[in-house]
Amino acid sequence: MYLGRLCFITDPLLSDLSFEDMTRKVLKGGFRWIQYRDKFRTRREIYEEALRLRKLTKDFNGVFIVNDYVDIAFCTNADGVHLGQNDLPIKEARKIMGKKKIIGISTHNLEQAINAEKEGADYIGFGPVFKTTTKDAGEPKGTEILKDVKKRVKIPVVAIGGINLENIMSVLTTGVDAIAIASAILKGDIDRNIKEFLEILLNYGKQKRA
Repeated sequence: MYLGRLCFITDPLLSDLSFEDMTRKVLKGGFRWIQYRDKFRTRREIYEEALRLRKLTKDFNGVFIVNDYVDIAFCTNADGVHLGQNDLPIKEARKIMGKKKIIGISTHNLEQAINAEKEGADYIGFGPVFKTTTKDAGEPKGTEILKDVKKRVKIPVVAIGGINLENIMSVLTTGVDAIAIASAILKGDIDRNIKEFLEILLNYGKQKRA
């Protein structure tokens, strides 16, 4: 399973750009993992948007994940679906999506992370690592627990929640496989934000190889 080190999560509250425009900017900037999150529109509107984003991500050879809605992910031929703890169980989502599609799930403690792996998730999102305003995901978990999660599960771990240019290094050093970002990309100059995140990853990679 391809898992880019940086995952972009769409959020219409953080930008005046449309879902397509923000996604296109991020793809042009170098991201290749797009997670479509839309908590506000009707399922029909989300389906229609997902069709457009599926086409756009294919144009950039990117991975497209739909949040929450297994049926929409399946019908739009998304690469996968990302579930919440209150969404369809992983086992049932797998029956719909099939073995070749990606299924991820949000987890907020070690028990949930271990259970997600047992139930057949392809990756877990873990957080919120830091305080975040993009969604109500509970109290920040900090970085130390990320190290524990990495030790206890073999599937990829994606850190999420309040991660920005100032604290990303503290997250990378925990050994997580990827980092999901929304507000730190969309607030301010998107192109500059993308460039700075990618530079940090590049320099970190060089340091690890040295």
